[in-house]
Amino acid sequence: MFMNFSTCRQDWLSNVKNDLLAGLVVALALIPEAIAFSIIAGVDPKVGLYAAFCIATVSAFVGGRPGMISAATGAMALLMVTLVKDHGLQYLLAATVLTGLLQIVAGWLRLGELMRFVSRSVITGFVNALAILIFMAQLPELTHVSWHVYAMVAAGLGIIYLFPYITKAVPSPLVTIVVLTAVSMWLGLDIRTVGDMGQLPDSLPFFFWPEVPLTLETLKIIFPVAATLATVGLLESMMTASIVDDLTDTSSNKNRECVGQGVANITAGFLGGMAGCAMIGQSVINIKSGGRGRLSTLVAGVFLLLMVVFLGNWVARIPMAALVAVMIMVSIGTFSWTSLSNLRVHPKSTSLVMMATVVTVVATHDLAKGVLVGVLLSGFFFAHKVGQILRVRSSNEDQGRLRAYAVTGQVFFASAERFVNAFDYKEVIEKVRIDVSRAHFWDITAVSALDKVVLKFRREGTEVEVIGLNAASATMVDKFAVHDKDGAEDLLMGH
Repeated sequence: MFMNFSTCRQDWLSNVKNDLLAGLVVALALIPEAIAFSIIAGVDPKVGLYAAFCIATVSAFVGGRPGMISAATGAMALLMVTLVKDHGLQYLLAATVLTGLLQIVAGWLRLGELMRFVSRSVITGFVNALAILIFMAQLPELTHVSWHVYAMVAAGLGIIYLFPYITKAVPSPLVTIVVLTAVSMWLGLDIRTVGDMGQLPDSLPFFFWPEVPLTLETLKIIFPVAATLATVGLLESMMTASIVDDLTDTSSNKNRECVGQGVANITAGFLGGMAGCAMIGQSVINIKSGGRGRLSTLVAGVFLLLMVVFLGNWVARIPMAALVAVMIMVSIGTFSWTSLSNLRVHPKSTSLVMMATVVTVVATHDLAKGVLVGVLLSGFFFAHKVGQILRVRSSNEDQGRLRAYAVTGQVFFASAERFVNAFDYKEVIEKVRIDVSRAHFWDITAVSALDKVVLKFRREGTEVEVIGLNAASATMVDKFAVHDKDGAEDLLMGH
């Protein structure tokens, strides 16, 4: 009980001032993004804003990563377009609830542990690609605009990077937003503001059941979308949690995060919000602004709703140039600049995995595809590398009547062919002994390779003895090998 109280205090009350200020910065930065993601999905801006409030607020309590920001995201919004276009908002809300249920199941099945199979090079590529996408997302705000916009963005970046030399008591992104908003209003600049992006909601969200028929036909419509949303959402959330772990030098509960994201999405669906997940960009803003605990996430969600509902007229006047400056700071801070210099010193396979992840994400704007490509390449290179670590040495014994082979290494699908080709089947000799005490047979392909070796020797009239199988390998061989069964040669040749 004491440990629970101690953990609660650490998560909520160990960094109150910085968490409050960082949450305010994140709330301001969330508003235009939530509106933009709503537009991408083809729904009213309030759907994204309600989602941002619900998901951030709920995940603050039930999520597994303190200090991480979750809300509506662009990656999720892109997956909703067809469903909204063909069936409307109510089906999207139903799919959001189902997405949450699937994520809770994933947490119960401990699928968060699968993050162990995502290599560091994939995570680096994911982060670099996201930094590029964040920067590219700001370009529409910087094209075909007056010089005032460029001046405001430049001034914003100046404040962001120079103000910390004066004091770090207040996050520089918050100062940037306040100062540039005041300047824009004082000078009466005719530049794009948050209010130009869409109508802000004027009421609090309320609970309601999505107006869809509870039939198998409805499930057929929403399940494929929900399954995709759940997968992409968990993938992005797990990656973000790992990155925040690194930034804060702390650990997080990935399986709890899966369940937390699910509960948050179910809540969003019942309160009129779209599905969402963790946001790397906003999480980096939070960390860079001093946010560390769950309080920063809660404040971000609550402040966002209070501002758009009760201070909408003021929020609407925030110039987009101020938020563009903040997001450029995020993209610069997110990008792993050391990965560029590491291209010369890291193994070529590692660099290729990182670059392939970046290229795939930037080309498709799909974070899941980029990670999938990176993981597959990592697996291929790993299998190839381990497959090369296989040695078969031989020696003559018993006055030349026995050929002793000693196998060292891993025998599996990537090294099975090398294993088969390492023996001299044409040598005229009475007996062959194959010592595999320093080897391990991992799969069916490895067992099949052992079958081939034994049966090839037997066809040449040579007696074969296999010794030294470890317990796991022996179990595989006893269960699947055919060289000691009747009709072994016919079985092996597929007759």
